[in-house]
Amino acid sequence: MQLPLQVTFRGIEPSAAVEERIRERATKLDQFHDHIIGCRVVVETPHRHHHQGKLFHVRIDVTVPHHELVVNREPLQHKAFEDVYVAIRDAFDAAERQLENLSRKQNGFVKHHANQSRDE
Repeated sequence: MQLPLQVTFRGIEPSAAVEERIRERATKLDQFHDHIIGCRVVVETPHRHHHQGKLFHVRIDVTVPHHELVVNREPLQHKAFEDVYVAIRDAFDAAERQLENLSRKQNGFVKHHANQSRDE
């Protein structure tokens, strides 16, 4: 990664343990794409009042040459996001898949379907 990782906490107290987990996962992103310029991660809790525990929202912005990949893990979609570590895991798993797919496309390793012309 060319630029340092940026980690932001909104609506929650910063946690050294959570930030360390984010840093561990962010360093692994280099395995999925060779030219990552930067990565920004935001961990927040929505301001809505819930009757149960806090739900965490994780957003990851990964910048590579000519592309910016965005991963949003919305707490309303996943009950498991009451655990910040699960929300972080799922967001980074999605970022890894996006980087892997982008890398395949850029390197020409994309499957062509039989009914498509290769000239398209």
